[in-house]
Amino acid sequence: MNAVTDTFQPRKLSISHLSKTYANGVVALEDVSLEIPSGMFGLLGPNGAGKSSLMRTLATLQEADQGTVDFDGVDVLRDKQAVRKMLGYLPQDFGVYPNVSALDLLDHLAILKGFQQKKIRQELVESLLHQVNLYEHRKKAVSKYSGGMRQRFGIAQCLIGQPKLIIVDEPTAGLDPGERNRFYDILSEVSEQAIVILSTHIVQDVQELCSHMAIMRQGKIMYCGTTEAALELVRGKVFRTIASKEDVETIAKEQHVLSNKFMGGKRLLHVYAQSNLGNHYEPAQVTLEDVYFAKLQSLLD
Repeated sequence: MNAVTDTFQPRKLSISHLSKTYANGVVALEDVSLEIPSGMFGLLGPNGAGKSSLMRTLATLQEADQGTVDFDGVDVLRDKQAVRKMLGYLPQDFGVYPNVSALDLLDHLAILKGFQQKKIRQELVESLLHQVNLYEHRKKAVSKYSGGMRQRFGIAQCLIGQPKLIIVDEPTAGLDPGERNRFYDILSEVSEQAIVILSTHIVQDVQELCSHMAIMRQGKIMYCGTTEAALELVRGKVFRTIASKEDVETIAKEQHVLSNKFMGGKRLLHVYAQSNLGNHYEPAQVTLEDVYFAKLQSLLD
């Protein structure tokens, strides 16, 4: 049901000058503008960056104070019903009815999505359960699922009606590596004929899945473009060194430390600098994580 077809047309989501301030004075979104093409789009940012506020606004769950959002000619902020017909949404946390099986719950959600004919709905539900590898567990209550199984069920309900815009908010948090890889496979498949926005603070998710991305901090967009262009921003400007625990604090006072990880009982540091620091430093193979932390530290224009 999700095979790429000759009739598929590239889509675009245009966000322009979007702002949102909550009643308590917290500025969640500040003049956010993004152009999001078909495929997987990664939205990176720490907790509190405004990612969930942006996702909830795009999912028509909250109002914006100002700005516009256009999806293939549909005004997202005004024509909410039209958007909901094209939308699949997996929030960071979603509740389920206790003791209701995956089969029954997915069937119920399909009815709410407008699939009234029982035979068509049954075929749809079984197809989705196969797609997310939950068919053998279809009679088990979703509330009893593991974290990974529950997230796969979340993706199944996202895909009801073959949505053109899919939003997933922190989908791999708490998943083991195997479950995360299975999740990657599903998202990659569905992104072949839709826009999939992956909101996360896990840099690896974006690096492995997304060709386009944005970085958010304190409600603002710090970067928007391709992942390859993002890597070019720091290429030749990241250096690595192995340091003892005692030396880390001294280095942090003198240099722009991007990351600090254990390696062989010592610390592997990635440091941002305009030129080679010499001595115990050597050029590092740059990663999206280097770009991410350099942007968060305002080291890049």
